[in-house]
Amino acid sequence: MDRKTILVWFRNDLRIHDNEILLRAVERSQTIVPVYCFDPRYFVDTDLGTQKTGVLRAAFLRENVAALQRDLQALGGDLIITQGCPEEILPQIAEEYKVNEVYHHREVAYEETKISALVEAALWKMQINLRHFIGHTLYHKEDLPFPIKDIPDAFATFRKKTERESSIRPELGRPNTVRIPEGMDTGRLPSLSELGFSKTAIEYANNLRLQGGEQVALQHMNSFLYGDQDTLGYSRLSPYIAVGALSPNTFYHAVRDAEHTTLDKKRVEQIILKLLWRDYYRFMFKKHGNQFFQAGGMTGKPPASIADDQKQFDSWKTGKTGHPIVDGSMKELNETGYITHHQRAIVAAYLIYQLKVNWLKGAAWFEEKLLDYGPASNYGSWAHAAGVGSSAKDNKPTDIKKLSARFYPKEALVFGS
Repeated sequence: MDRKTILVWFRNDLRIHDNEILLRAVERSQTIVPVYCFDPRYFVDTDLGTQKTGVLRAAFLRENVAALQRDLQALGGDLIITQGCPEEILPQIAEEYKVNEVYHHREVAYEETKISALVEAALWKMQINLRHFIGHTLYHKEDLPFPIKDIPDAFATFRKKTERESSIRPELGRPNTVRIPEGMDTGRLPSLSELGFSKTAIEYANNLRLQGGEQVALQHMNSFLYGDQDTLGYSRLSPYIAVGALSPNTFYHAVRDAEHTTLDKKRVEQIILKLLWRDYYRFMFKKHGNQFFQAGGMTGKPPASIADDQKQFDSWKTGKTGHPIVDGSMKELNETGYITHHQRAIVAAYLIYQLKVNWLKGAAWFEEKLLDYGPASNYGSWAHAAGVGSSAKDNKPTDIKKLSARFYPKEALVFGS
């Protein structure tokens, strides 16, 4: 252990277990300074008239940050919770506590990487290094059988080659104790009002059905693996993975432990396939960047859309299209912040191909509403729904009638009219 101080910048990694930046910082320093910044750039309106972060996701995020603080306190540490731009706040904290180095997990989407670059530049002026770690994927980037620029765009090829030639690393442990500077000022958790939400929106946040925090995530995971399982195979752990209260690595190894006891082979394959798709989208974002935020995506040929689509978009997002499956799913999304994979596929296809609305508007609405929102998975999957994604074979419209008949046989009749 060196006699130095390391600042640990938490972002989408709000956990104690399997968290390399926390574990390595504790191992390599005398004290650490854990920090979480509520960045105001994530609580603004988009150019499409949606919010970057809706009130339900904001409430869920607050719960997870508060839980992380409690977990750190249980280890003898704490968490500085602050509100503002990290490139302004982190240098101030680094100077106050004589920080020698800053650790964080690398992100892949443009806005997130731009913020990292701003922080790195600000710290560099102080001769402080921002050290990047990779901790958001199941497969570590350094273990892939190809460099990022050569990753196959075809998902099937990516999956086959990765599973055959790579391995998933063991789960990391957790620190036994956390040492922080004496008298460290921890700030406080900003209220939803301070994050910019109205009184009406804050009342709506009472609809939040998921508790936040790593301990809840682990309990939820164990209940899914060893308790009464959803027959459709939805663990509903994705919101915890999105904020980093649960790592995909931890979930993977827990699934493997449950294999042949409570989970059969097919079930295990379905779960791992979803984790692989998540990896794939993150690596594709690293490879292709902002193409996923353009209507033409990877193909340059967006699906047909009408010029004035606001009325259709409004009917879709409020669940007033007149089609019960779409409307029920959208109302559920708006009220809970979560809908299943098949619901997402149905409402996306309906918006794009029935209402002929610009698919980027649908992706932006999901960005506002989904508790499990992540830039790569959200915009990557919407791009495929619109036929402009990175994996050509998966660029095909969802068969709404077939999918609806499978999950909603009675309501599906409406699609035949």
